[in-house]
Amino acid sequence: MGSPEEILGRKALVLEFRDKKKKRKTHKAKGFTAKERRELKLFEINPDHQRYHMYLPLHDLWKQYIRDLCHGLRPDAQPQMIQNKMLKADLHGAMVTVFKSKCPSYVGLTGIILQETKHVLKIITKDDKLKVVPKLNCVFSVEIDGFISYIYGSRLQMRASERSAKKFKAKGSIDL
Repeated sequence: MGSPEEILGRKALVLEFRDKKKKRKTHKAKGFTAKERRELKLFEINPDHQRYHMYLPLHDLWKQYIRDLCHGLRPDAQPQMIQNKMLKADLHGAMVTVFKSKCPSYVGLTGIILQETKHVLKIITKDDKLKVVPKLNCVFSVEIDGFISYIYGSRLQMRASERSAKKFKAKGSIDL
């Protein structure tokens, strides 16, 4: 064969070996778990902030948002088009009235939507009371610039972010 110097002179000597398959994992910042959110009370509205007059500017912003979304809410606008836009719109800040409900104590309740979850709406009323209204089995009416839109709560039974991307099919009325 040959001397070790001759063998080493012809071949490459690997001093450090790296496995190309192993890549360093990047660690993303994790959010809070549901338990941690409850413990931190992230989504609870402080009783000091449950004042109707505090949310009137939010309602004004929402009205401007809907006007921009529906291109001015002209009288010649198609009601079906506005109805579809209202279904997909973010309702935080909307002045809403419970028009129909299986539970009669909710009917007639009017206020500004402060918080919307998958199954409930948190509404602040004019007498500074925070009411939690389930979406299921309720029909809500939203009035803006003389145009009244009726929204079935069963159609809203998802998060606002998911609803904005959903395509709604025309359905008949729902019995309450």
